[in-house]
Amino acid sequence: MMTTSNTVRKHLTDIYEWQRLGEANIFTPNSHLELIDGEILEMAPIGFYHAGHLKRLNQLFSRLLTQNQAVISIQDPLQLSDLSEPEPDFMLLRPDTDDYMSRHPNANDVLLLIEVADSSLYYDQNEKLRLYARHAIAEYWLLNLNDYCLEVYRQPHNNLYQQKTTLRKGDTITLSQLNTITLNISDILSN
Repeated sequence: MMTTSNTVRKHLTDIYEWQRLGEANIFTPNSHLELIDGEILEMAPIGFYHAGHLKRLNQLFSRLLTQNQAVISIQDPLQLSDLSEPEPDFMLLRPDTDDYMSRHPNANDVLLLIEVADSSLYYDQNEKLRLYARHAIAEYWLLNLNDYCLEVYRQPHNNLYQQKTTLRKGDTITLSQLNTITLNISDILSN
């Protein structure tokens, strides 16, 4: 007698197969897919509210950053391991000599990583949080559109962040990796 565990197998993929699938145009052009721990996950489509907040973040950081201080990356791949290549909503990266034309950034390149969450809130507060902590992303912000706040996670250790701060309009924050930059939360969360 065969058991289910012997007959059903999950096919996990790695970064190399993932890239070959992309190059072969296996996925539809409008697919929003990420490779997380060897699994190909289909993410929810990005709505206008989510996209508008992402544009606001881009404009805000474009004004605040000085030349060669950081590279802004929006919904670009981040190679965390041979099994994980998420596409975070927003990242500030260390400047790179060839502007990341010969490789995707990795965890060591990330100065700040931001996910904007409405329908993906639970996933971003749990799975993505553990993924980013496991790979020692120093500062992870979750722009929580459901509760209208900014969750700031710092001090990664194993699969968790040792520090979590929830900020709202009226609060300010200074980036841990770029401590010359301070933001008013109302600039991010304004109506």
